[in-house]
Amino acid sequence: MSTNLRKKSEIPFVLMAMPAVAVFITFFILPLVFTIRYSFYNWTNFSPDVFFVGLNNYKKLFSDITIIGGIKNSLTYAFFTVLLQNLISLPVAVVLNSKFKGKNFFRAIFFCPAVLSTLVVGYLWKYILSASDFGFVNQILNRLGVGTVNFLGNGKLALASIIFTQVWQWFGWSMVIYLGNLQSISDDLYEAASIDGASTLRRFWHITIPGLAPAIKINLVTGIISGLKVFDVVLSMTNGGPAHKTDTILSLMFAKFSEGNYGYASSFGIMFLIVSMALSAVLLGLFGKWERRLGQ
Repeated sequence: MSTNLRKKSEIPFVLMAMPAVAVFITFFILPLVFTIRYSFYNWTNFSPDVFFVGLNNYKKLFSDITIIGGIKNSLTYAFFTVLLQNLISLPVAVVLNSKFKGKNFFRAIFFCPAVLSTLVVGYLWKYILSASDFGFVNQILNRLGVGTVNFLGNGKLALASIIFTQVWQWFGWSMVIYLGNLQSISDDLYEAASIDGASTLRRFWHITIPGLAPAIKINLVTGIISGLKVFDVVLSMTNGGPAHKTDTILSLMFAKFSEGNYGYASSFGIMFLIVSMALSAVLLGLFGKWERRLGQ
C-alpha cells in the first residue's frame, strides 16, 4: 500500500477521534493551563486587582496548619480505606468464587452499595450514625446500656466513621475486580499443587496472590487516587468538622474557592495534581517491579 493510500485510510479514524480530543482539550487541558497560570496570581473577591505574586501562594500552602491537617487527613483516609477495603474484598472474592448455592445472591448484595451515589450514602450514614434520638446505631447502643456515641461530632471518631462508611460502600467493587481475575487463574494449577501436597494456605499464597497481581494493582492504585480525591462523602457527613478534623485536600480547596480566594485555591489544585501524579508513578513502579519478578 502506497503512502498516499495509507494516509487516506487513516482519515476516518482521525475524524472519529477528533470529537473526543476536542472534549479533552476543552474540559481538561485548557482548565489546567488556566489553573496553573492563576496559581501564580493574587486573584480574590476582596480585591479588584489581579496581580502576579510568583510562588507566594505555594509558600502560603505549606505554612497553613489547616491545609497540612487536610493533607494528613486525605492520606490517612486513602491508606486505611484501601487497606481495609482490600483486606475484606479479597477473602470474600475467594469464597464467592467457589461453587455453592446462593453465591450470585451474595455477589449482588455486596456490590449493590457501589451503585449508589456517594453523596446519598453519606447522607444515609449521617442519619444512621446521628447522636440524636433518631440515630439508628445510637438507639441500639442506648438499649444495650452503652450510651450515646457522637460518631460524627467527636474529632477522634469522625474520620474513622467516614472511613467505615466508604469501606462498606466500595469493598464490593474491589470484590468484583478480584472475582474477574480469579476466574482467569487455571484450575490445573490448584490441582497440581494439591497433588504435590500443598496446603490451602500455601496454594493461596503461591498461586492465588501472584495470579491476582493485575487486580491488586488496579484496586490499590485506583483506590489510593480515589481516596486522595475524597470530597462528597465528607461534605455530606461532616462538612469538614468538627474543627477541621475531617477536612481533606478537596474539601479545603472547595472552601477556598467558595471564599473567593481563587488564586490560592488554584495553587492548591496544582499541588494536589502533582502529589497524585507522583504517588501514582511510585505505586505503578513498585507494582511493575513486582509483576516482573513474578514473571521471572
